Amino acid sequence: MSIIMTGGGTGGHLTIIKAVKEELLNEELIYIGSTKGQDRAWFGEDKQFKETYFLPTQGVVNQGFLGKIKSVFMLIKATHKARKILKEADAKVVFCVGGFSAAPTSFAAKILGIPLVIHEQNAAIGSLNKLLRSYATAFISSYEENSPIKAYPIKKEYFEKTRIRDEIKTIMFLGGSQGAKAINELALKLAPTLKEKNINIIHQAGENNIEDVRQSYTELGIEAEVFGFTTKLSDYMSQADFAIARSGASTLWELSAMACPTLFIPYPYAAGDHQFYNAKFLVDQKVAWIMRESELDIEKVIALLDENMKEKSEKLQSMIKKDGALQIAKLLKNL
Repeated sequence: MSIIMTGGGTGGHLTIIKAVKEELLNEELIYIGSTKGQDRAWFGEDKQFKETYFLPTQGVVNQGFLGKIKSVFMLIKATHKARKILKEADAKVVFCVGGFSAAPTSFAAKILGIPLVIHEQNAAIGSLNKLLRSYATAFISSYEENSPIKAYPIKKEYFEKTRIRDEIKTIMFLGGSQGAKAINELALKLAPTLKEKNINIIHQAGENNIEDVRQSYTELGIEAEVFGFTTKLSDYMSQADFAIARSGASTLWELSAMACPTLFIPYPYAAGDHQFYNAKFLVDQKVAWIMRESELDIEKVIALLDENMKEKSEKLQSMIKKDGALQIAKLLKNL
């Protein structure tokens, strides 16, 4: 009997699968994703999965009329294929992390009466997860009080490198592997002030922006660690005493696991404005700050450098639990 893992498209979804599967080393795992998005790049060569399948699908949201018809046709065809895979694998449970990649397998699970466990990464529930929620055996969200599991599934390395922040010696700008124009511009505006305060700079500028951002720091006479994609994100985060970042779910919870106080600048075009609500969840508990891109104020950002980081860092360390992935793995095994 197999545990089926599905969903993806973006790293935010796929990070959850990666964290949970590390707690399922002795189980037979199968991954079903999409030919689009990042699914194949993440798991195409992953030997922990007995089999991996990538079905032709695409999102329905933000498509034109003809695009929606094509997407629905592809979904029906992929659901038929997923149903066949689940039967042949003798699937005992399907773990869905959302995204258009998850739709065929999730629908196939309900057709076959196989238990469906959904993990929602964001405070604003994604359209597929919202549709499937009432059919799920378990719906997991770290933002909801009645969730069966509240701890967010984060890789162990982030907790192993956690520490209490006090004095700001290093600041980290996080725009994701693709970068964020607003964060890049803010970093360069802040750089002279940071130099005056002897604060070191770590900057994830995005793969396509590395050379331009490095050149800008050189022209300012400022040394900075600039990078795009990295497999050492936890190492960089562990060095930072304060971060300025987007508030995608993975980034938000990884920084929280590190107990790193953060100013979040949500991506303004995220579906359902979910990045704003992700950050607001922490802001409401007084462990983070938030500014809209349209409301960025350099003086207010500079003023944050004098805030009490230790208080927020200690509260983050006490409130973020480290066994989310293990709890989800146990739930899947029990089902």
